Amino acid sequence: MQLGLLQLPVSADGAENLSRARAGVRALADAGAELVLLPEMWACPYQTPAFPAYAEEEGGPLWQALSSLARENRLWLAAGSVPEREGARIYNTAYVFAPDGTQAARHRKMHLFDIDVAGGQRFMESETLSAGNAVTTFETPWGVFGLCVCFDLRFPELSRLMTLRGARCILVPAAFNMTTGPLHWDLLFRQRAVDNQLFTVGCAPARDLHGPYVSYAHSIAVSPWGRVLFRAGTRPQKALVTLDFAELDAARAQLPLLRARRTDVYEVREK
Repeated sequence: MQLGLLQLPVSADGAENLSRARAGVRALADAGAELVLLPEMWACPYQTPAFPAYAEEEGGPLWQALSSLARENRLWLAAGSVPEREGARIYNTAYVFAPDGTQAARHRKMHLFDIDVAGGQRFMESETLSAGNAVTTFETPWGVFGLCVCFDLRFPELSRLMTLRGARCILVPAAFNMTTGPLHWDLLFRQRAVDNQLFTVGCAPARDLHGPYVSYAHSIAVSPWGRVLFRAGTRPQKALVTLDFAELDAARAQLPLLRARRTDVYEVREK
């Protein structure tokens, strides 16, 4: 599969952000991409006050634009994540559109990014966002794919549940910061790939040192063996990456971790 990664700059101008996304997706489609992944919160600034201000309902103007973008370019569009409104609630939501423009998946970020690191980053998504509660997988021509958003990747149970549903690749729109990114970005994508013997792919916003939130960037694709297939820099970037699913089948055959699981003893019991 030819996978396109679109590491976008993010501004306060929603129309400008969408215009950049359109241009990037079209360029990647012309280059042969069959699926394109966008970053987390690429359509608005990554700030808690911005989420309600930019939020739209499913089926709203941004949703329609992304559906059309998938259909016009005849590709799968994993459209990053955007703020979604449902009644009084706001979610950090990732949509996936099939090449005919129909919605193939929707994942609402399950684990909200509430951290306060001494001497580092403080960010509280729960001040404005609500948490989703669904494990998200969807069918593609290349098999089952999993979908989660950023902080979700830190929880190994979620990746394992997607794997047990048949996932062969996990797509992760994400925006790690300059505190967690240098330490954990590569580590987490490689470890989830190795744990579950599948491809992991993360797409982040480009780094803007003058913006309200500084993204670590470094969009990434990792093989089932834990090999980094591609890692972006910090600037806006378009990349085409080949995912060879024969490599996944070989990894699972040669190192049968999933078959060797001891589900008969994986239980916490009272002493």
